[in-house]
Amino acid sequence: MVEVLISMATIYSVHPETPQMRRIEKIRNALQDGAVMLYPTDTVYAIGCDLNVKSAVERVRRLKQLSNDKPLTFLCSSLSNISQYAWVNDSAYRIMRRLIPGPYTFLLPATKLVPKLVMSPKRKTSGIRVPAHQVCHALLNALGNPIISTSAHLPDENAKLPTVGLERAKLFDEFDSLVDIIIDDEAEPGFEVSTILDLTGDEPVVVRKGLGWEAVKAWALPIRQGWE
Repeated sequence: MVEVLISMATIYSVHPETPQMRRIEKIRNALQDGAVMLYPTDTVYAIGCDLNVKSAVERVRRLKQLSNDKPLTFLCSSLSNISQYAWVNDSAYRIMRRLIPGPYTFLLPATKLVPKLVMSPKRKTSGIRVPAHQVCHALLNALGNPIISTSAHLPDENAKLPTVGLERAKLFDEFDSLVDIIIDDEAEPGFEVSTILDLTGDEPVVVRKGLGWEAVKAWALPIRQGWE
């Protein structure tokens, strides 16, 4: 009989406003070595990894059961940082400048810095966010490049419990054997996802109404259902 050992994630307690840099640096080192983490954002808890570590991105895809034709959202540290990973026209720039940082995902044409495993292979686009969250920014600044951010919502066959709206302790239990790192800022997980704006065309289009929707509602933008 073969004994199967299930590894447990390392939990880092991090201050939500002034993250401890020694802990952030340890997390950064682990991410650069291919770790996958569960971490808080300004919307929901997310599953993430270093954008540039292929093996970690592949693990995130397997965990979420996402085929390679489904793009992955990632976090950037600022609007200027976005411009390194996406082509930003004047209209898109004006919109993002008003909304960043915040609970918004922007669909943009990807530059060559975005790994093919992350972007939409057909449209060559990426979903990019700049969160209003100090822990996220501490990680981004320490790492020096974007972080994958996909909601901590598992396919039913993977989850022992439904993970949307799950209280923090139960969410951590659910992911303990699935990720390498869990970051705990002592806040209960959010349950509202980001608002998605497609900025790939001449005019912006709302793809999904989520957190922060009220801030763009008055703009009377066209709405398209569905997020590929």
